[in-house]
Amino acid sequence: MKPSWRADILAALTVTFLGIPQGLAYAMIADLPPVVGLYAATIPAILGSLFRSSRHVVSGPTNALSLLVGGVVAALAVTHGASPVDVALALALGVGVIQLTAGALRLGTLVDFISAPVVLGYITGAAVLIAVGQLGNLTGTDMERGDIIHRVASWWAGLGGLHPATLGVGLGSFVLILFMRHTRPTWPSALIAVVLATLASFVFDLRGMGVGVVADLSVVEASFPPLTMPDPSLALAVLPVAVAATVLSLVESTAVARAIAANTGDRLDCSKEFVGQGLSNLSAAFCGGYPVSGSLSRSTLNWKSGAETRWAGAFSGILVLLLLVLAGPVVNIVPLAALAGLLFVVAWDLIDTAGIRSSLASGKGDVLAFSLTVLGTWVLSLDRAIYLGVVISLGWVLWRTRDLRLWRLRELRSVEEGHADPSIRVLRVAGRLHFVAAGGLRDAIDRAVAREGVRTLVVDLAKTQGLDLTARQVLAQVADRLRTEGRSLILVGLDKDECARFRAVGLADAVGADNFLDRTDEVPQSVG
Repeated sequence: MKPSWRADILAALTVTFLGIPQGLAYAMIADLPPVVGLYAATIPAILGSLFRSSRHVVSGPTNALSLLVGGVVAALAVTHGASPVDVALALALGVGVIQLTAGALRLGTLVDFISAPVVLGYITGAAVLIAVGQLGNLTGTDMERGDIIHRVASWWAGLGGLHPATLGVGLGSFVLILFMRHTRPTWPSALIAVVLATLASFVFDLRGMGVGVVADLSVVEASFPPLTMPDPSLALAVLPVAVAATVLSLVESTAVARAIAANTGDRLDCSKEFVGQGLSNLSAAFCGGYPVSGSLSRSTLNWKSGAETRWAGAFSGILVLLLLVLAGPVVNIVPLAALAGLLFVVAWDLIDTAGIRSSLASGKGDVLAFSLTVLGTWVLSLDRAIYLGVVISLGWVLWRTRDLRLWRLRELRSVEEGHADPSIRVLRVAGRLHFVAAGGLRDAIDRAVAREGVRTLVVDLAKTQGLDLTARQVLAQVADRLRTEGRSLILVGLDKDECARFRAVGLADAVGADNFLDRTDEVPQSVG
């Protein structure tokens, strides 16, 4: 066996250990039978891995997208006289078609118009909703639908019927996962917790004791994912929600791909990412799944587990297929409370305190975008919260670029003159440098360091204005990548306030304290 294949199969095994419990749990967030989450982690994962530009991103069910689906699927089912699964299939069809169209039209740069604080705000608000949505499964009590306050109030009112065994299973799974993370961080803690809860369910007949199991929602048979035919007319009827799901899926997938590529040095084609993600969703519509995206946790695990080619993600989908065929009915006795405990851990992980601090320290625009998006997830339907985030991002662009002379990406240019050392290259940047321009900045830097023999990149920012968190993150990611390659990034021309802002958002260390030269410092002759 070739070394790359061996590494890919081992990485796929690791990803599958995480993906199985996540698939079951995320389908619960989407208000769908848990097995639907496993279906969405099979063929969609295979096609997504083989046809996207990133060799590490793994497609499948994700928490944020599952929450959006769960927030609308029941209401849409009632409105259109269809089952929740039929609505989910129609949504996957609509999302797949839109994403394939966007990829064919080379619209990959559209994701640059959604700022990092908006995405962070949605994920933060979604984390709270995920935890609230599992309170009933954790305690074995009923909880009404509605906004976040109504749901918590109804759960509190029903606590008199708390089921001790259910609570014990849920809390036990939650504590076990956190404990194993600290004591055995390399072990698949989520899978172990779910397996132990399933064994307890079998040995002690927890279902007979009143503990809810997966079979109470939908019975899982030993078989391949079913061939399903989504209703095209229903897909058109739910198009507004499909557009919102498309935006979230593309932003989530591209953000994951870029985060990993910043560490690996891989070059991404965002339009090709759209095509790969579109094929994932299209296949989900025909194999009993629901809208999928690039998973941050499984993709990161795939990369860190040593995956070398895109086949690692495809192998993970194949392994989930084998599970369904060989051991599908075992899923029936998985306690719902154990999955609720896992989802509480997921919600905990989604609260990115460092990212929140960075957003709140980055300026009024980022604070407003983050705060309004968080509130939007709690008071609006989640598809409308996505649209709110898009409006906030675009509105902020219009506000900050009302003088069109302030940002022109064509002014990003490499300056060759004055080099005393051919291993040093200077890139001068002019205009407003915010999240819309961040993609252009990244591409310009990639071109600047592509020349053989370049050891130091100097980025002159003296003629830029309005650096925001997204642009700073790009510079920090580049600095990290160059450092791992034995090269360096030097930033010159920033005023003292901008240098202090890098420190305030926690990105100064990534660049290096000695690699900042503000406008009062002299630029050494050796760099221009």
